[in-house]
Amino acid sequence: MRTILFVGLLSISWLLHGQGFDVVIKNGKVIDGSGNSWYYGDVGISRGKITFIGKKEHYDAKKILDAKGLIVAPGFIDVHAHIEGGEVAVPTADNFIFDGVTSVVTGNCGGSNLEIDYYFKRIDSVKTSINIATLIGHNTVRRAVLGEANRQPTQEEQHRMDALVESAMKDGAVGLSTGLIYVPGTYAKTEEVVALAKVASTYQGVYTSHIRDEGDQVHDAVREAISIGRQANIPVEISHFKVTYKPNWGRSIETIGLIESARLEGLDVTIDQYPYVASSTTLDTTLPTWVFSGGRDSLRLRLNDPPTRKKIKDEMLDGLKKKKLKNYSYAQVARYAPDTTFNGKNISEINKLKGRKAKAIDEAETILEMITAINRTQMVYFSMDEKDLIRILQYPFNMIASDAGIVKFGSGMPHPRAYGTNARVLGRYVREQNVIRLEEAIRRMTSLPAQKFNLRDRGLLREGMAADIVVFNEQTVGDAATYTNPHAYSTGFSYVIVNGEMVVENGTHTGVRSGQVLKGPGGK
Repeated sequence: MRTILFVGLLSISWLLHGQGFDVVIKNGKVIDGSGNSWYYGDVGISRGKITFIGKKEHYDAKKILDAKGLIVAPGFIDVHAHIEGGEVAVPTADNFIFDGVTSVVTGNCGGSNLEIDYYFKRIDSVKTSINIATLIGHNTVRRAVLGEANRQPTQEEQHRMDALVESAMKDGAVGLSTGLIYVPGTYAKTEEVVALAKVASTYQGVYTSHIRDEGDQVHDAVREAISIGRQANIPVEISHFKVTYKPNWGRSIETIGLIESARLEGLDVTIDQYPYVASSTTLDTTLPTWVFSGGRDSLRLRLNDPPTRKKIKDEMLDGLKKKKLKNYSYAQVARYAPDTTFNGKNISEINKLKGRKAKAIDEAETILEMITAINRTQMVYFSMDEKDLIRILQYPFNMIASDAGIVKFGSGMPHPRAYGTNARVLGRYVREQNVIRLEEAIRRMTSLPAQKFNLRDRGLLREGMAADIVVFNEQTVGDAATYTNPHAYSTGFSYVIVNGEMVVENGTHTGVRSGQVLKGPGGK
């Protein structure tokens, strides 16, 4: 037994401290992801792992990178992504890679692949430049069992949903996500979600939520997410934490207080955030959710019935009044397939192009026509205040996440967060405004998300950890994407290494696709 133990320790020592390296990064300011201060050091990489951190005079290495004047940090982990479909269309994931992201968690807001094992096999066959973990989406599960029905599940239907979540967790999902503002998740009561969260908890999963409301009812919505965590005994992550529309500006003091109270109670509740004052979701969210019950055919029947159509528009206008908005100029089209000239224009502008009066009732009619024409129109909504954004950004248990997908460069008018989320934090809020320290920002992008989502060999620069590493210039790093010109890669990233392979070298994507599937604790 002692001989076997000695040989095992010897092999580990050889792996970690052997003289030969695939890559050595020299002379950089190392920020290890823990939140501690930077230090000067070298990082050695062998066979996809970090095998040395320290200082030597000479190295036996296939490649040596001089990082003098640059920051060396763990690769960033984006815990709130929506990459389904994009990983096949653009497997190099350039918009993430050029923003320093080496791993993403997808399947958020209740929408995911249903068969996680098949999804992971597809990722393995495609081969991507980023690592990918996924949640199992409540909306996806509910739709598979109840369709678009606006009712509560029977006991048998609840058991079927439980089984789907259990299967996903066994296949390696990292948790359960909800989108309680979206159909059909919005029809679910808290008890339904608690039951599913209990299943995910059994496999050490996380519960993430796009909560029911981020405006007038945000207090109740945050409390519901916390309550689900308490009842299901599961860690909670509240997605893209914010307060929306002017009547609610300033209420981040209240919502952060709810998170802090939950943590003092002993509940593992954290949040994530993108650093922009505009959100992005579908045009459907401007309509009352009951309109979509029963699916698209039922929607068309309602819209073709004049009294029902009028009722829908009346409720839309009432929603505007509650938000203290005069019209829909705050809603900008990101992608409208039937007429791409609408991309980048707001609803008020599109309404004018249609020759209608500049009235909210006419703009509501324009929205109904657009929704009838296509299943999904992606929008950008200008609804937040930067004071709230900064207050939330300063909260220590808050991660940086894009809420974005893999985008094809030049296609449509996506939210700029798809390109510049991390670089914007590092440039605007760290370097220019000194909102948080650089080391703290990197902790929020690396070790905090790795810890929360059980990515146990990621998020820190430590010997034996996976070699996901970014090297960037703290003086030049920044976002270039804007709302009017969103297709622009972030600047300042010299090198990006994923599982020991060079994906970005001297600021250029090498085409290497060394990403891996990242499974949760329940995965086989």
